[in-house]
Amino acid sequence: MSRHMGERREASGGGIRWTVLAVLAGVLLAVLLRLFVIGVYYVPSGSMLDTIHEGDLILGERVSLAFGEPSQGDVVTFTSPLDPEETLVKRVIAVGGQTVDLVDGAVYVDGERLDEPYVSSWPTVSLSDLEGSAGITYPYVVPEGCVWVMGDNRTNSRDSRYFGPVSVDDVTSRAILIYWPLPNVGLL
Repeated sequence: MSRHMGERREASGGGIRWTVLAVLAGVLLAVLLRLFVIGVYYVPSGSMLDTIHEGDLILGERVSLAFGEPSQGDVVTFTSPLDPEETLVKRVIAVGGQTVDLVDGAVYVDGERLDEPYVSSWPTVSLSDLEGSAGITYPYVVPEGCVWVMGDNRTNSRDSRYFGPVSVDDVTSRAILIYWPLPNVGLL
């Protein structure tokens, strides 16, 4: 009888070890994914309405940034040029070498008016006259290694019109998905 009880203890001890190892492997995988693959972000403002709402939780992927810079139209997260502790979410309007212009409330890139069905407010105006702005004048050529970003809610977004271009080194992810709240879940 003692022989069978010893076998049960040994079997249950092996099961516990495997369970602990599986949990540790899961935690390690989650940490690695969080550090190198996926970013989780809370959106504190309405600057990206109607695409992303205030209070939405979004996922951003980081891997593609290791293989190439953001593209025009991407929704990205980046370190705020105004507060290094803050992460912002905006849309890439132009990349390095492209020329941005604001004419009669519309955005032009390299002389072509952008078709922007995602913009929730019209017209788009310069923010150069606001106190503390970078004083951008148009047309503006985006420096290489930078992107020009703007919020979709142009009347409620401090963006490149205010703080200037963003270094691609400060871009932390490409936003790919709204995952909370449930009514807003969807791909970006």
